[in-house]
Amino acid sequence: MIDSSEKFTRQTLLDVQPVAPHLFTLRTTRDRGFRFRAGQFARLGVAKADGTIVWRAYSMVSSPFDEFLEFFSIVVPDGEFTSELSRLQPGDSLLVDRQAFGYLTLDRFVDGRDLWLLSTGTGVAPFLSILQDFEAWEKFETIVLVYSVREARELAYQELIKGLSQRDYLAGYAHKFRFIATVTREQHPGALSGRITTLIENGELERAADIELTPEHSRVMLCGNPQMIDDTRKLLKARGLQLSLSRRPGQVAVENYW
Repeated sequence: MIDSSEKFTRQTLLDVQPVAPHLFTLRTTRDRGFRFRAGQFARLGVAKADGTIVWRAYSMVSSPFDEFLEFFSIVVPDGEFTSELSRLQPGDSLLVDRQAFGYLTLDRFVDGRDLWLLSTGTGVAPFLSILQDFEAWEKFETIVLVYSVREARELAYQELIKGLSQRDYLAGYAHKFRFIATVTREQHPGALSGRITTLIENGELERAADIELTPEHSRVMLCGNPQMIDDTRKLLKARGLQLSLSRRPGQVAVENYW
């Protein structure tokens, strides 16, 4: 551990798993004092060869109740941070800010019947944390996770997603969950073909979920590619779904820390 006066702790990497050539998951120890709400992110730090520390924001995949922290990362070619992060091995150290950040949490919504979680790429991470927290299952009648990737091999955490219904604490709630995978660059059995925005515009997303996107019932969370977030927000706004602010509760919550 680092001196308690520091704003971060030094955690030990427990496991690294490749997903696709440019995607991987990593799991670290968790400081006993680190607290977060499902959907929040942490600032992670890696030390470069010259001794400087580079920081980036990463949503937790793990639930607030796990004894470890898990993250999902893409490798950016020649990226200052991910190039260093991808080289880490179990036993190496990773710096974690003592405070969690972010507002992609369920308290953004004061009501609602249907929870839509719309993600691209590694943006699925905070939604996996939310889905492992009982609050969402208790609060909403229907939960729809939409996970969009370019190629089917990039669909990570499929065992976790499929296994949600097998968890003891979700007994009696599994019927609420609908998972929709979308692939944009190829056809894949069991997945929709096309971008989230296209699937909203042509109605295919709502048909697959068997519910409508409406201001009255829908509460929507967006995380992933900034262009997807901007374009989807515009489509939702045209339908009367507004961004949820502290001074004005709405139907849409966004996380965009690119």
